[in-house]
Amino acid sequence: MLMTNRRRFLFLMTGAPLMAQVPIELDWHDARKFSVEGLGFSDLKSPYDRLPSRAENVVRQAVWDLSRDSSGVLVRFAANTAAIHARWTLTGKTLAAPTITATASSGLDLYAKTDAGRWHWLGIGKPTQFPDNTDALASGLPVGQREYMIYLPLRNGVTSLEIGVSKGSAIEKGPARPAGRKPIVFYGTSITHGISASRAGMTHPAILGRMFNREVINLGFSGNGRMEPEVTKFVAELDAAVFVLDCLPNMTAKDINERAEACVKTLRTAHPKTPILLVEDRNYADNFLNASRRERNETNHAAMQAVYAGLKRDKVPGLHYLKADHLLGDDGEATIDGSHPTDLGFLRQATAFQKALRKILK
Repeated sequence: MLMTNRRRFLFLMTGAPLMAQVPIELDWHDARKFSVEGLGFSDLKSPYDRLPSRAENVVRQAVWDLSRDSSGVLVRFAANTAAIHARWTLTGKTLAAPTITATASSGLDLYAKTDAGRWHWLGIGKPTQFPDNTDALASGLPVGQREYMIYLPLRNGVTSLEIGVSKGSAIEKGPARPAGRKPIVFYGTSITHGISASRAGMTHPAILGRMFNREVINLGFSGNGRMEPEVTKFVAELDAAVFVLDCLPNMTAKDINERAEACVKTLRTAHPKTPILLVEDRNYADNFLNASRRERNETNHAAMQAVYAGLKRDKVPGLHYLKADHLLGDDGEATIDGSHPTDLGFLRQATAFQKALRKILK
């Protein structure tokens, strides 16, 4: 039988006949059966929302809409499968944006735990259409019980996620976290949200979750992390190991003077002993020549330092402070637009946060 042109081309390129693709038989499982992390609330309008349904008419519409993105949400499971597939349903038609890839915005990110006990990247789920996607995340895996973790999309919502494993494979929840190990809670901006990571596992909250082997709750709201009392009251409902307040990129010095102290005191009233980490506005990468951006950084930093000093004078306990100096480095290589980190920038931020959080979480 004559080869088709495509088969002849592949034969010439590889020197071997093209093997027929044999469909893999899979068993499909609803991801909600496993260990879902990154959700601080249970009374949700959709299964992977980040604020409770009762927040809809309390917070601003922009915050509510952004809270329906699944940023920071992940599923942990253990399986002895030779392949991992996924199918998921998105809520938003926009799969990508100028400063975020489709893989990060609307796709999946798979990690596996190595024999040495470290999380290692393994594969991605590529979004190609709205609303339903199916993709092979990993194949050809050596059969043996192993722990896996799938990060959900950063800048899109998900109404359904199913995990496909080789037919007959055992699959179960990921091992429970150590007793008493509370989550790290981030309240922040588009940077916390994950713009412009290349994939969902590369945000600094996600990296820190792997570094500390701890659940992280990501309440980053792109363009809308402003220490608003309507949002802070929901943050204060969470039982955290530490609250990280990283809202300054969306605030001015005036905003900081008006809201930062109240935000901290709301959290402190609800949680008298929980550490709170105040984070300075990251330095714009172009502020060495851009005077307006340099002034924005300097006035924000001065305002936050003044609020912090006032809180310390008032003897508000458990406060910690992270300066902007090392968040992005000083070589200008760590952002996509002077503000939003590349993967290099997120790794640098994670390293700076790790040093601060290690002392807090000891």
